[in-house]
Amino acid sequence: MIKSILPLSSIIALRFLGLFLVLPVISAYAINLEGATTTLVGVVVGGYALTQMIFQVPFGVISDKLGRKGTIIMGLILFIIGSLICAMSSDIWTLVLGRFLQGAGAIGAVVTAMISDLVPEEKRPKAMALMGGSIAMAFAISMLAGPTIGGFFGIEILFYITALLGVVSIFVLIKKVPNPPQITHTYNAKAKMSEVLGNANLIKMNITNFLQKGLMTFAFMIIPMVLTRTIENGGFGWQMTDLWQVYLPAMILGVIAMGPAAVMAEKKGKFKEILIIGIVFFSASYLILGLTTSSVAFIVGVAVFFIGFNMHEPIMQSLASKFAKVHQRGLVLGIFNSAGYLGTFIGGVVGGMFFQSASLSSIVIAIAIICVIWIVLIAKMPNPAKMKFVYLPLNEYKLENTEKLHNDLVEEWYVNNTENIIAVKYNSETSSEEQVKALLR
Repeated sequence: MIKSILPLSSIIALRFLGLFLVLPVISAYAINLEGATTTLVGVVVGGYALTQMIFQVPFGVISDKLGRKGTIIMGLILFIIGSLICAMSSDIWTLVLGRFLQGAGAIGAVVTAMISDLVPEEKRPKAMALMGGSIAMAFAISMLAGPTIGGFFGIEILFYITALLGVVSIFVLIKKVPNPPQITHTYNAKAKMSEVLGNANLIKMNITNFLQKGLMTFAFMIIPMVLTRTIENGGFGWQMTDLWQVYLPAMILGVIAMGPAAVMAEKKGKFKEILIIGIVFFSASYLILGLTTSSVAFIVGVAVFFIGFNMHEPIMQSLASKFAKVHQRGLVLGIFNSAGYLGTFIGGVVGGMFFQSASLSSIVIAIAIICVIWIVLIAKMPNPAKMKFVYLPLNEYKLENTEKLHNDLVEEWYVNNTENIIAVKYNSETSSEEQVKALLR
């Protein structure tokens, strides 16, 4: 699995590294461009997410018809072009255009689909967790590299680096990622939009992704702007080259928190508890950021935010997939990712509008109230049951007996026609592999 997934995870990580590199500094950079307002700065920060959301499904459809690799290359080329336009922009509107083009290469769902092509069902949650972990690591690295490189060499160089990362990603895809096998699946049901949209647990996960990404975007609007704003205007008067002093300790603490959180979630099944702890950190961080007048306390608030975010990020995709049946997973993750990108865009645009017209203290109190409601939603969500797959060869088990699988012992099942097997998913706490086999003999 690692040999197949590591190159794909590296492509996603490199792409997100390119996007994240500018996050710690882009608002402070964009506000000084010709024609800039805080609302347009919000569009710059979160604008790539709008086009990500719009193009997720079209790219997925194209990949089904034309192949995964070609579609990913097309998306990466758009990402490279957008990065170059950002690097050469001298006014706010050109920067907005570049950010929109960066997001238009929406390959997230395609990479997820390719993972599904390459990885057996029972190993997919681990593959999703690996991909989530790679994104979290890209986030952590960018928090140090972005302000350091941008502060000393200019923000433009970050966009050129981003374009270069896109080129490297294409090379990795062509040279290191295996072609997906030609496998056809026959499921016992078809994915229904109404069934997915009406699933209470998936609704809560979509809300979680929306809020998490929205709070992340707004945080990266206010952190550099408050730090670099003059003391007379309510800031701390820092230089761009000093921002690494905030992001370095925050990054270290976030990485330290990421490992135990992922282990507790994946190994111990404490997904819900990790989500709630992360939300508590989000709420606390915003209250510190919005109410403090001390630069030291502000740095503590940034670190608390990073801890909460890095606790969430490695487990989000995996947890969402656990609440989806096999034949729903593509649809579920598509909606889940779209909710996150919508949150990113809304967090930037609405955050910019309120940041211009309201006090930061009133905004963070409202965010804390939202976090309390968010915690209540998650508290009512069950931890996913311990599900296992059993794969049975059709030459030993009777296909006509699959009708018996429509019972309380079996969560779902499908037939893999290419490999000539029946795959059955069951709850290990209420049934066993032997009981499943007995149904098909």
